[in-house]
Amino acid sequence: MNEYFDTLETRAPALREQALLAALPAHVAHARTHAAYFAEVLDDIDAHEIGSRDALAGLPVTRKSDLSAFQQRHPPLGGLNATPMRGLAHIYQSPGPIYEPDGRGSDWWRFARAMFAAGLRAGDLVYNTYSYHFTPAGMMIETGAARLGCCVFPAGVGQTELQLEAIRHLRPVAYAGTPSFLKILVEKGEAAGADISSIRRATLSGEALPPSLREWFNARGIAARQLYGTADLGLIAFESDAQAGLIVDENVLVELVEPGGTRPVAEGEIGEVVVTNFNPDYPLIRFATGDLSAVEAGISPCGRTNMRLKGWLGRADQTVKVRGMFVHPGQIGEIGKRYPELVRVRLRVEGRVGDDRMRLLCETKDAPPEGLAARVQETLRDVTRLRAEVDFVAAGSLPLDGRLVEDARAYD
Repeated sequence: MNEYFDTLETRAPALREQALLAALPAHVAHARTHAAYFAEVLDDIDAHEIGSRDALAGLPVTRKSDLSAFQQRHPPLGGLNATPMRGLAHIYQSPGPIYEPDGRGSDWWRFARAMFAAGLRAGDLVYNTYSYHFTPAGMMIETGAARLGCCVFPAGVGQTELQLEAIRHLRPVAYAGTPSFLKILVEKGEAAGADISSIRRATLSGEALPPSLREWFNARGIAARQLYGTADLGLIAFESDAQAGLIVDENVLVELVEPGGTRPVAEGEIGEVVVTNFNPDYPLIRFATGDLSAVEAGISPCGRTNMRLKGWLGRADQTVKVRGMFVHPGQIGEIGKRYPELVRVRLRVEGRVGDDRMRLLCETKDAPPEGLAARVQETLRDVTRLRAEVDFVAAGSLPLDGRLVEDARAYD
């Protein structure tokens, strides 16, 4: 069995760095020429001079948190796409709302590399529980699996009894989805006496994977491996069997910058993950994900030589991810605007990974009118696509710290 997806993974770090930096000038020039947004923000930039990390660090940062506003002003994609819509394969929508393109071609999001590192091989059946509608997660796995020669069962989430029957009958080798839903399937299977022991490998994303949950999977014979990507950038980094940090993809250049800023942090410090991809359809340059991480020193014991990230270490903003879906502070602010009875609102995410619970805390001047909680709850679900409880609290009880979203989950 081949140990590596290709020879790029084990090349000398200096050669990789040289290749990435050599590709930068043409990439910047392409973005300026074909993407209206970059034509504006890089107007005074000489693309031929962007051939070093120092030069790259002098370019503006584009923040994922700003995409929704860009796209509202310049629909459909804010001018960041270099390929017009007629040349794209799909358009997706993530919470925000943020619209993302999907181009034509094989493994457009480059997930095959991560799935290979997780142990998937040609002929394996992958049980894909990511959604295929609105958000692109399902198709990310689908196209990566196709590149590897795997077969896919497009399961989605919900309908647990039917899912267990499908797993029992089809005997898939691998699971793709969030850690929490895999845990639900395993627990339900154990309770029902359903044999789903064919699942031996899992590619997990959308949520943190705490050590305790990884060990829970290991005890049941499931090798859980994380992959880190976004709907905008595709694959950013992935975990190998060494389980020693997240190895950066070969087709992106990653910087760690001051959270909310633009300058790279010193080596070893925690910073915001900023990525430059080399995608000609959607040529993102210094794209700030809002995620915090740090560099893991040295080379992975698995032999892959690229930069490693220590994993997810928090957010540079108030955005949280709940059951695989981003929830933005702007969405919670919108709830407050729709209901004049609400003086102040704050979304609190509680529980543990795999058992996320959301509560919207609402201050009112007077006693809330009958039915308000149900209406607010329905609106919150429409806006975030997630269920939450609505609790009314006394006026003045929420802290005046400017936060609309509070992540109070336990990650141990």
